[in-house]
Amino acid sequence: MITGLKPRGFVWVIQDRLAVSDRIGGNGFQHRRVRREEEINWIVREAKVTAVLNLIVGHPNQQSYQEAGLATYSCPLEGSPTQTQVKEIHGMLDEALAASSARVLVHRETVDDVVAGLVGSYLISTGLLTDPIVAAAVIQEIVGRPLGPDGRALISM
Repeated sequence: MITGLKPRGFVWVIQDRLAVSDRIGGNGFQHRRVRREEEINWIVREAKVTAVLNLIVGHPNQQSYQEAGLATYSCPLEGSPTQTQVKEIHGMLDEALAASSARVLVHRETVDDVVAGLVGSYLISTGLLTDPIVAAAVIQEIVGRPLGPDGRALISM
């Protein structure tokens, strides 16, 4: 049985509930249809993801996700999100995670400050964490990279 290919940057933020990764199939000139199919196969069969929140402008892969049986959510972001967009994304995550069996993947071209900051702010909005400084430290540890000023600003929104 083909197990697929783990997407770059894939990591669980909330174990078996909320994950982040780079764009499925690679980004820019590295994006390949075969890689996309393998990564979708992995997120469905291995990670058992049930929904994808796409933050990339242009809705790439939306049809492929739907064909794989994944619920899809989209909030295309150019640059850093506004406070209104942050609230919209939190609402989408609440909806996507409503079922106890839900597993949601959030992605952009790469796991950057925006993605890390958004999931950090989501952890605060849900009450899982209460201190923005702790949230920043936790997110840095989870994604394995330092969080810059843009990501820290999102956590504090």
